[in-house]
Amino acid sequence: MTTIAPLEDLRALLSRHVPQDLKEREDLELMRRFASELERPFSRKQLRAHFTGSAVVVDPAGERVALVLHGKFNRWLQPGGHAEDVDAGSMEASALREAREETGCRVSLHPKAPSPLDVDVHLISARKDEPEHLHLDVRFLVVAENPEALLHDPNESSGAQWFGWDEALARVGQEAALRRLMEKARGVVRGG
Repeated sequence: MTTIAPLEDLRALLSRHVPQDLKEREDLELMRRFASELERPFSRKQLRAHFTGSAVVVDPAGERVALVLHGKFNRWLQPGGHAEDVDAGSMEASALREAREETGCRVSLHPKAPSPLDVDVHLISARKDEPEHLHLDVRFLVVAENPEALLHDPNESSGAQWFGWDEALARVGQEAALRRLMEKARGVVRGG
């Protein structure tokens, strides 16, 4: 059973986030509502929707971004996934753990980035063992302390690779929320 403190932390995290566009503003409002309504917002057993954490991983110079080739979707994406009990309801912990697991790098929150950097709600199609549901993704900017250690976990993805910003944006395609996330990250690391 989820304790009150992690829910308070989640609500505080969402209350201080400033959305950039209409889609993010609508997603943030939906996430705030779910944070109050869901009995276990961090559990993937919460079938309607649950919170996930993801991270844009950059090298220490901020010149490259690590993307993983998602196994199920066959798309280059930022590392991320479901919250786990070990995260104790901390979305930062979920994002950092997922980034470590999916890249093999030691990571830490970027010191100049807002926390969270971005939020996004996206629909996950039904699969054999899960009904259609929403991922309430809380996104952070993190720095790989040892970028040379980049590798992928075959249980998590089909590959992991460093890209320059222009190439990373080309790889993620035209999905507006994903491009917004990448542009925000690039703006932070370039000081803009």
